[in-house]
Amino acid sequence: MNITETSTDGLKREFQVVISAKDIEEKVNGKLEELRRTVQLPGFRPGKVPVTVIKQRYFGGVLSEVLEDAISDSSRQALSERGLRVALQPKIEVEKYEDGGDLTYKMAVELLPDVEPGDFTGLELEKPVAEVSEEAVTEAVTRLASAHSTQAPVTEDRAAETGDIAVIDFAGTVDGEALEGMDGKDYPLELGAGRFVPGFEEQLVGVKAGEHRTVNVTFPEDYPHERLKGAATVFEVDVKELRKNVPAEVNDELAKEFGMESLEKMREAIRDRIKGEYDGLSRLRVKRQLLDKLAEAHSFEVPAGMVDIEFEGIWARLQEELKNGTAGEDADKSEDDLKAEYRSIAERRVRLGLLLSEVGRRNNIQVTQDEVNRALINEARRFPGQERQVFEFFKQNQQALENLRAPIFEDKVVDHILDQAKVTEKTVSVEELTKDEDEAGNESAAA
Repeated sequence: MNITETSTDGLKREFQVVISAKDIEEKVNGKLEELRRTVQLPGFRPGKVPVTVIKQRYFGGVLSEVLEDAISDSSRQALSERGLRVALQPKIEVEKYEDGGDLTYKMAVELLPDVEPGDFTGLELEKPVAEVSEEAVTEAVTRLASAHSTQAPVTEDRAAETGDIAVIDFAGTVDGEALEGMDGKDYPLELGAGRFVPGFEEQLVGVKAGEHRTVNVTFPEDYPHERLKGAATVFEVDVKELRKNVPAEVNDELAKEFGMESLEKMREAIRDRIKGEYDGLSRLRVKRQLLDKLAEAHSFEVPAGMVDIEFEGIWARLQEELKNGTAGEDADKSEDDLKAEYRSIAERRVRLGLLLSEVGRRNNIQVTQDEVNRALINEARRFPGQERQVFEFFKQNQQALENLRAPIFEDKVVDHILDQAKVTEKTVSVEELTKDEDEAGNESAAA
């Protein structure tokens, strides 16, 4: 085997590898001999099948296997002998091969850069923290009481208001035709909840019990029922009763409904939960500061192929957001500007990912199986009733499992760096802590 480095360009390397016809022939003959000793064919005793018969039946498959193994083994050897760490799978291109001749192929690879982490003890970071107020706890308790509300008849002489429940009989027609599924009896409709076609509930605000109303609406163009897409529809509605939501009383009994000993214990649990949320936001803020400082302090070439893959993922998500109308300010930018902006983001993410990976490698930071298992359990809990399918999916999908492992590793490396940095806490308002929460929550070197 002859390996020649033909090109060097930054992190890119190209090699030409020649595997001699003699080596290929020896490996083919060796595998054919193994088959001859073990294969069983009608009319021949085990181990007595003539070589000519073996070649006739198996030569093509054996040759393909030998060539594939030869390329795989020689490419690994070429990299190992030179101590090269590749960023992505090598690209192999067979340049020349004829039966009985040498195999010549080209191998193109991108290498991982040499990364030298800086001195983290000199990093100065400010961690915003917010206190949990009694008002925040009271608001949370009130929300729980509202969620635990009961319905009671509206006894006062008044018209329906947003938030009331109107018990209705209704029947709808399109061009005078009644369609299946467009009628109902004793249906409790909460006004303002947005459960019916847009415009329906608003036209019942102000109605009284016992009143009849004609409601005119137009179904959305993207409505799933073909006959109703964009259809002007008339509903005849009889309001039989008005009800209102009555929040549960805030007392020890309410706390017991949620499995707490008393209202005081429930407030303590809520306070701890809110504090956990604030602590999580504080960590996200200081992590974003850290990543910004690391990005500023480290500059090295990154593999273009890794940037391409990262950019393609970002671009696909952006296209989906543009399609759904959720792209915000990006919707007003040109495609060229968007590509330049997000390619820069992709390069930053790759560079930070390589830096954190090197810090983790040098400090032997590992993700334990227990940590992966906990992440897997949390993921399965997001799909009640489908836990087994989730576990099977991750069991059979190594890349999906790696996607669970990566953020755990990143957080452990970030913690390692934060332990060395000078982190000063600064008390801020809840509003300041929670502003741009989505932006802070999406910050990740491995995203």
